[in-house]
Amino acid sequence: MPETRGPLTGVTVVALEQAVAAPICTRVLADFGARVIKVENPKGGDFARHYDDVVNGLAAHFVWANRGKESVTLDLKTEAGLDILHQLLDRADVLVSNLAPGAVARLGVGAADLEQRHPNVIAVEIDGYGPGGPLSHKRAYDLLAQAESGACAVTGHPGAPAKPGPPVADISTGLYSALSIVALLYSRDAQSSPGRHGNTVALSLLDTMTELMGYPLTYTQHSGIDQQPLGMSSPAVAPYGAYRTGDGQTVVLGTTNDAEWQRLSRQIIHRDDLADDPRFANNSSRCAHRAELDEAIGAWCAQHDLDHVQKTADAAGIGNARYNLPSEVLVHPQLTARDRWREVDTPAGPIQALLPPPVISGFTPAMGAVPGLGQHTDAVLAELGVAAGEIDRLRVLGAVGPAYSP
Repeated sequence: MPETRGPLTGVTVVALEQAVAAPICTRVLADFGARVIKVENPKGGDFARHYDDVVNGLAAHFVWANRGKESVTLDLKTEAGLDILHQLLDRADVLVSNLAPGAVARLGVGAADLEQRHPNVIAVEIDGYGPGGPLSHKRAYDLLAQAESGACAVTGHPGAPAKPGPPVADISTGLYSALSIVALLYSRDAQSSPGRHGNTVALSLLDTMTELMGYPLTYTQHSGIDQQPLGMSSPAVAPYGAYRTGDGQTVVLGTTNDAEWQRLSRQIIHRDDLADDPRFANNSSRCAHRAELDEAIGAWCAQHDLDHVQKTADAAGIGNARYNLPSEVLVHPQLTARDRWREVDTPAGPIQALLPPPVISGFTPAMGAVPGLGQHTDAVLAELGVAAGEIDRLRVLGAVGPAYSP
């Protein structure tokens, strides 16, 4: 596929990143056409490369979060390695990092350092808990931030809390980071006085998760009640949940207002008595009596197969979905019909990957390759004017990693 110029073509991002949050941020930027130079430790690189080996010997996390990037191996504990990093920053627009607390400052590329040496570089630093608090020194990972923010307490079942399946703290923080970068790039280009809003962005997993917890926190703040997790349901609306069908499938049915409840009760389960019952007249009352409603809906669903349930719900204008396993989503007819899968190159051969969510008219994401560790070191250093003999000398010094071998 020929490379497509994207909205961020011409923007260069340097990434000091590990795991998921920062890599998702920079992958989103790469999907939009930015050039992302991923600086990795020669001794193993991003540790997400080694989580598993299920993708033809590569790790699923790494393959998912790192397409479209160039990998350069630098030992930033050496003076020569740091010097190359600064040369990269001389040509960069953005630096994204999510190293351990204080690590970028110790390397001399923290926000204050960049303001002095690289004032035009947008500095984005992702950490666990944000500076200035009692937890600021701690490392934080997705599960830890979800637990600390209360997200696990509203997921699962009463007495059996659970982590939401996808790494929502990492992903959401990465997306907020990318959004912040795009906003500052726009401000830089649109304002007559570049940098008037500042060039630094600090994001923490905890701040992102407490933002995502907006509804439960607001509810508890004003009611004094800690809402209990309801599995595949919601404390905010009823009826709304998962029900087994007569053919052993699971359907999810949801109502969001009184009119939908009336249609569900009268047109789908044919229970006019429930529709007329004052106990179910409004959403708050239905939430208080959700068990009785779930029993009635569950009994009706158990008498019909999934196809009949969904067609009946569609005819009544009631939202519904099929409960799918990941293996079923891989062959989902909606994704196939909309041509959402693309081939992406990796060091272990081509794989299938989903297109990024935004569908922008006139733009097709390039879906660049997943890089091997240090694959682009020589080419990027050559761009900086480093001769082949000097690259060899840097290898001897340990400032850069070994020559890449597929």
